[in-house]
Amino acid sequence: MPDVAPIYIFDPADKPSLPVFEVPLVEATDVSVEGYGRLVDDPDECEIEITRWPAQGWRSVDPDTGDQGGTVEGIFQGEWRGDLLFGSNEAVGGNYVLGFTTDPQKASSEAQTVERTHVHLWHFNYHPDGGQLFFPLDKKPFVVPVALPGDDLTPEKVIGLWCDGSRGLYIHPSIWHEGIFPVDNNQRFLDRQGAVHARVSCDFGKEFGVYVAVPLSWDAPK
Repeated sequence: MPDVAPIYIFDPADKPSLPVFEVPLVEATDVSVEGYGRLVDDPDECEIEITRWPAQGWRSVDPDTGDQGGTVEGIFQGEWRGDLLFGSNEAVGGNYVLGFTTDPQKASSEAQTVERTHVHLWHFNYHPDGGQLFFPLDKKPFVVPVALPGDDLTPEKVIGLWCDGSRGLYIHPSIWHEGIFPVDNNQRFLDRQGAVHARVSCDFGKEFGVYVAVPLSWDAPK
């Protein structure tokens, strides 16, 4: 059976009602993001890792080739419209419904019908060809859901990284993620990533019968 590319722009009523699986929210610090990537103070000082093209057999790829595709960059914007979170990525020409705050059968893109406490995430992806930088142009809090590399992804392996907006977040190649979730109504980011833009996807609803609920609010320890 051939692979079918995910459909990223859809009527929420096209998605079924499913249980939600809530994942932990972790404050993004230099320590907590280790393994996933790193926090970035200056985007001009952030090198994007490019993964060398894999060998097709026992002969290796010449060491001075296979990683010269370069990077692309543009504005990644997250915008809430009613109960739906939309994303757009100029760097790769992508437009997406990233998630919703309630049962998609009841969600409205015209008006907010429930308190915005979580994003119910339907999809995850990773880029095997290179890393990715999200640097906030609007200095406001945001959340990035992530999981460590490996195609044996499960909802239990997902966490949300809560970023206070003062620094950017860089993630390594092959880190599972799904864009950025603004806490406010909308937010803009400088996005820089590998130009090849290979993408490996997981549809949580189809594979696990749940949506992954990522919290949006962070209460700092007293």
